[in-house]
Amino acid sequence: MGIEERKERERQMRRQQIMDAAKKVFASKGFGGATMENIAEEAEFSPATLYLYFKNKDELFASLNLRMLQDLISRVEGVRDQKDLVPEKRIMALEKALYEVYLEDPLNVVNVLRFQSRGRLKSLSPELSGQIRECTRQYIRAIADLFQEGVRQGAFLDCHPVAFAEIVWSIFAGLVLNEDTKRGLDEGKDLLEPTLILALEIIGRGIMKN
Repeated sequence: MGIEERKERERQMRRQQIMDAAKKVFASKGFGGATMENIAEEAEFSPATLYLYFKNKDELFASLNLRMLQDLISRVEGVRDQKDLVPEKRIMALEKALYEVYLEDPLNVVNVLRFQSRGRLKSLSPELSGQIRECTRQYIRAIADLFQEGVRQGAFLDCHPVAFAEIVWSIFAGLVLNEDTKRGLDEGKDLLEPTLILALEIIGRGIMKN
């Protein structure tokens, strides 16, 4: 391994260490309560070192969001590509994929949904904000493709596929945020999965041709 290759590997390892520390700090303190100093202490780096990798707290947080969005894309595209499933079963597989993304890191999903406002994205580097926007287009496109395949097979009503994708995503996002609000009132209940199943079952019935 050459010197430059070794330096790059070390740089990526430090970046990952910072992101792992940030995930812990954001989970315990929330986005508003966390500081770059808290994260530096958890990562066992100086605050100055963090700024070599991330220009501010928003950018560090957005990098964690990006990782979750990439997982979301992978799962939704996996459902889209299951050609052996009939269209209505693919809707239920989509529900399972969305819920699994949530289960992987509920707090991060909630934070992603709250973070992606126009003002917050403006605080990021053009490269990072562009990556987040592209990820958003990708998962919406994957859901739209899933719906369009059902239309092609004659199972679904011929409606606008992107509109369908936006409806599905809006329902998921709304239910996740609603669940987070209710959890603050009663931590013992988790109604997201049955509610999401019911919501997509209703949608599935509504778009079926027969």
